[in-house]
Amino acid sequence: MASVHESLYFNPMMTNGVVHANVFGIKDWVSPYKISVLALLYEMTASKVSLPERRRLNKLILPLQQGPDLTLGQFLKTVEECCPQTAYAVKLRLHEMADGELKDMEYFFSTLPTPFTAFDSEAYKTSVVGLFMRHMLLAYNKLSFSQVYKLYKSLQHYYHSHYAKPTDGQVGLPALVADDSDMDLTSTEDTVGDRIEREEVDTPLHESELRNDNTPSRGPLSQKQAEYFLARQAYLLKNDENKALKPASLQEELNNMLKFNPDFAEAHYLNYLNSMRVQDIFLSAHSLLHYFDRLILSGNEGKSNGDEGYGRSLRYAALNLASLHCRFGHYQQADLALQEAIRIAQESNDHVCLQHCLSWLYTLEQMKGSDSTVLTEDSVKMAAHFCLPYLASLGIQSLVQQGTTQGKTAHKLMDALKDTDILHWKHSLSELIEISLAQTTSIWRMYGKSTMALQQAQLLLNMSSLEPVNFGVQQNNTEAFSVALCHLAELHAEQGLYSAVSEILQHLKEQFPPHTQHAKLWMLCDLKIQFERYMNEGKYHLAEPLVTAISALNKTEGLYRKAQVLKALNRSTEAYSILQRLQVHCEKTKCTEMVIRVMLSTAELHWESSGFSTALPILLQALALARQHHLQSLASETIIHLAFTQLMLGVPEQALGVLHEAIEPVLAHGAVMDKGRALLLTARCQMAVAGFRPNRQGQADLHLAVLAVDTLDEAAAYFSKLSCKERLRDVHYLQAQLHHSLGQTSQCNKSAMLFRLLDQELQSPAPPVSMRL
Repeated sequence: MASVHESLYFNPMMTNGVVHANVFGIKDWVSPYKISVLALLYEMTASKVSLPERRRLNKLILPLQQGPDLTLGQFLKTVEECCPQTAYAVKLRLHEMADGELKDMEYFFSTLPTPFTAFDSEAYKTSVVGLFMRHMLLAYNKLSFSQVYKLYKSLQHYYHSHYAKPTDGQVGLPALVADDSDMDLTSTEDTVGDRIEREEVDTPLHESELRNDNTPSRGPLSQKQAEYFLARQAYLLKNDENKALKPASLQEELNNMLKFNPDFAEAHYLNYLNSMRVQDIFLSAHSLLHYFDRLILSGNEGKSNGDEGYGRSLRYAALNLASLHCRFGHYQQADLALQEAIRIAQESNDHVCLQHCLSWLYTLEQMKGSDSTVLTEDSVKMAAHFCLPYLASLGIQSLVQQGTTQGKTAHKLMDALKDTDILHWKHSLSELIEISLAQTTSIWRMYGKSTMALQQAQLLLNMSSLEPVNFGVQQNNTEAFSVALCHLAELHAEQGLYSAVSEILQHLKEQFPPHTQHAKLWMLCDLKIQFERYMNEGKYHLAEPLVTAISALNKTEGLYRKAQVLKALNRSTEAYSILQRLQVHCEKTKCTEMVIRVMLSTAELHWESSGFSTALPILLQALALARQHHLQSLASETIIHLAFTQLMLGVPEQALGVLHEAIEPVLAHGAVMDKGRALLLTARCQMAVAGFRPNRQGQADLHLAVLAVDTLDEAAAYFSKLSCKERLRDVHYLQAQLHHSLGQTSQCNKSAMLFRLLDQELQSPAPPVSMRL
């Protein structure tokens, strides 16, 4: 099921999806790229542009102003996509300055529209364009002559590096100048005067400074650029991680930012989020602690929250540290950090923080495998008392998740989810709506109602975000979406639609790359689907290597699959030992579904030694558990096992009566394999009731025999869909017997030929049909 605490992490950078960042002490300065932007703005105000092109350019202005510096080629390509005419004019303007003299650049700055006088243009002082032009003019006027000269040389290099053809000694020259030049332009005259006196103004830049393995050497980002960069990346990490920078690239950008300002707290927090993407426990903890240290040292929290600001940072630092250790499974460290957060919050009388701590406390107990129902109920009551609907809904969803494992009735669980959904829609809590739908999908799937599970999954996948900053956009990088897509893949695999499964899994791989937090969900789903497919096709040598990979992701599932392979390879003693250990473990962890599956596999092992009477108590116990927990699919599968046992014990009439109880839900909601097995067993029971016995014939009931033929035809269609050749061989064998008894020679010969072909293809002795379900 979807984790109900995916969004319980305190994110101080984001309020309603908006990141608040501040670069301390870094101001705007003039760079060759910003001169290019100024040239674009000048051409927009000076020349006539059509209305559609102007609209496209207006949308482009803010990203160009606030984004990181682009190369000239990237910049011109971006502008050309909006308005080729303006791009050409900008190119000419830059050509005049770069191929001219210093006075041409001076003339360009003198001709820029003044924000205080341009009342009728986009460059008015209160507009975005006007503010940018004003900042650039002020920064340019503060430069000394030597700095202006360096700016001009860097502009020439910026322009000519785009058009220059790479030579053997000059490969991939970056569009920006080296760090020294950048720092000259960003510093004030007083701070760099001494250094300029020691250096020759026209000193050529060394080649190693101009080339750095395809990555231009970058100076510090301006305040606007840093705010835009952090806001953009944090937003993408939250809503669409694939569009964010790759972890290594983002780490490099953050390192560059922190190199110039180590006390930049928000950069440390984004570094923490980036480290969580790649499951780097050391760097994530290191960055988290640095974030809160810098936040306290900067005094921002104290100014905004009075004396409580420092204490608030400390208790939320401890809470975040606890959540970090919870995610990595370090329960003892998480417990210690949580106790520290609770102590500080109690001293400060912070009820909101205490509620977050209580939520993490019962989550930690669940992760340890303990019963946390009482703690969860207390958390829901207190969250409702303090008017915290988000935490109250999380608590109710957690109670529903626990209720499914404790055998609570379905209508009570669905009523609870319905009540929380009303709360979610009232407060537009789209993340909790997604988790609720994913939980409902999982519950219906567990109960064996595949149609309802499919409906809920489709509802989730077609839902759009309700957040103000992300309204109407589909969020498809959350755990809830991953869970829903995995359910869809498994439901399609059960029906033999493997081409659709491959498309779903391909989308999952693209949306959740292997390094992401939720990638394990689709990895396990993919391995389980492959394993079941190979087992159905009788390719046990291909299924066996998958057991190790499944065990790495889920030990319980891996052990169960290992027992399945050993049983198929007739290594019954080893399989029985593993199943016994697995049953004890699952009973301790209250994993009822797996307990029932283990019991069914154990009963099948008893069949192999003809211990049908000893299998009955196990099957009856499994049936009682399935009905107690309302697991209809497992109950139906258990009834089919009971019917087979009764058939083997010589009471086919009772077996056929029992089958009628289970056949309807299996045909309505079951997997193709289950449908085929149920119909094959029904046909065998009909043959037994009609008077057919192994190795001899009596006076057969022709009506039941004809029914058995039709049933076998239907079963053959299901097995063909899965390429289950071993089962098809059994079906053709029984069909040949029936047709022979009914005097249908041509059909008998056809079935016998099909049996013979499959028997030669499989090259393995067929087990007795009467000894296998």
